[in-house]
Amino acid sequence: MGIMDKKNKIDAELEMAEKENLMVAGSAWMTTGSFVSRLLGAFYIIPWMMWIGDPETGAAANALYQVAYVPYAFFVSFAAAGVPSAISKEVSYYNALGRYDISKKIYSHGLILMGVTGIFSAVALYILAPWFTGPISDKSVAIYVIRSLAPALLIIPLQAAIRGFIQGHNRMKEPAISQIIEQLARVAFILGSVYIIRQLQYGAVEKAVAYSTFAAFVGAIFSIIYLLFLMKQIPTALSFGEKLTDELTGTDEVIDTMALLLNIIKTSIPFIIIATGITIFQLIDQLTYAPLMRLFTDITDGEIELTFGLVSANGYKLSTLLTSFGASMAITTVPLISDLMATKNYQQVRHQFEKGIQLLLFVMLPGAMGMIAVAQPLYTIFFGPFDMGSNVTRLYAVVSVFMAMYLLLGNILQSVNQRRKGIYALIIGFLAKLIVQPLMIYFTHAYGMLWSTLIGLLVTVILMLKIMYETIPFSKKFLMRRSLFLLILSLIMFIVTFGVEEGLGYFLKYDIRLQSFVALILIALVGGFVYTYLVLKTKIADRLIGERAATLRKKLRIRV
Repeated sequence: MGIMDKKNKIDAELEMAEKENLMVAGSAWMTTGSFVSRLLGAFYIIPWMMWIGDPETGAAANALYQVAYVPYAFFVSFAAAGVPSAISKEVSYYNALGRYDISKKIYSHGLILMGVTGIFSAVALYILAPWFTGPISDKSVAIYVIRSLAPALLIIPLQAAIRGFIQGHNRMKEPAISQIIEQLARVAFILGSVYIIRQLQYGAVEKAVAYSTFAAFVGAIFSIIYLLFLMKQIPTALSFGEKLTDELTGTDEVIDTMALLLNIIKTSIPFIIIATGITIFQLIDQLTYAPLMRLFTDITDGEIELTFGLVSANGYKLSTLLTSFGASMAITTVPLISDLMATKNYQQVRHQFEKGIQLLLFVMLPGAMGMIAVAQPLYTIFFGPFDMGSNVTRLYAVVSVFMAMYLLLGNILQSVNQRRKGIYALIIGFLAKLIVQPLMIYFTHAYGMLWSTLIGLLVTVILMLKIMYETIPFSKKFLMRRSLFLLILSLIMFIVTFGVEEGLGYFLKYDIRLQSFVALILIALVGGFVYTYLVLKTKIADRLIGERAATLRKKLRIRV
């Protein structure tokens, strides 16, 4: 290899490292925004449940809340998924060319498009509300709560388009902050309204839940106000001035922005389908759970509502914190994979894919094991003492690993231009869940929803891995060995934390929130230290998070 060849190779490696660092920095802000937002969304449930009433009343109220939020989440994904990120990509591209006039047109057309989809989604949710009442026995109450979310659908897509436009100006910090502002306003409205309705006015549970769901609209309003104020601070966002000429842009061609947006809509359809995947799994439960439970058991409608709330709402809220964190860390590799595919650097695509899987398991496996170990005190802190709730939390910990894996693989398959095959894998997973759902509910009753979801996700994940291997052959043996190694380290951590949990059980009562909180802190500290020590001692962390591992090992004085 000549000197120039070596220089080109070094330059390419430096460019790749720089791109990776930029993307990690950008996605670090987005991950922070998403994580803090979900953290707020998880922790508000503690006072919410206490003010709603006793644990059973709280579980029934949470079931009503979940019944409303599942179709809402579906329509939000339908209205906004894919299009804002596509707008961001196109705006970034034309900004780089200096064609801010085109960026402005894309943004204005995008706002119109998002406005139309928002109106359509809001009207659809309002009209179709009776179809989504699921296991709630009082249909009128369920319809009332579901329809309280329609106003939010009018503005959420507009908010997403504005965020996409700002991201197109390479501003990741501000959209992340807007997520936190949105959640803060939403949580403040939820807690304020629930306290007034239930604690001061002694009002109805359904009214408190309806105000809690309407809070999505309030949060979005605050977020949009912040984003619009922010746009005035970005010179290239609104102050476009005159169109730049050939001298600066190299071209003065006229771009058909409407045709560009129509193409964006076409390419965003797979993103929408993948984004709604988890929600469709939940919709299957919402529509089939009550009829199957009535067919296979003799429990009352009230008990059906209670168990549905415990399984579909309570456990899911705890698992999403873990899922979003693990998936967000791993998905930082996705933009890089897109760039590598464009340059046909398939060797690096394989490397980044393997790294993405490892990063996800690096976070999710110990997180899931830890959740299994602390399920009882964790559930008590959030929802009050309930044995079934603790069992659901343990099962959801396992399901969350496959949820995160699905989210990562779905995004990666889109990056390697295998959208259609990824959708086929998802559809087969849906069919698998539908087929085994009656069987699982027959044998395990309320837990059957989770077991069938686990099977459906497992089928989808296996098929997606197969599709990825056929597209970019990766080392199956290497990934299996590395996954097994991370699982062993996580199991060691689990054994230690489970022992601590059992030991503390002799001194602390896990049916009391405060004592459960003390136990959870102690167990988490022990589990976190054990796993950190293991990954630093074995140097597995060095291969995944780089120099930060060596710095941390030095601070903790761990010898290898």
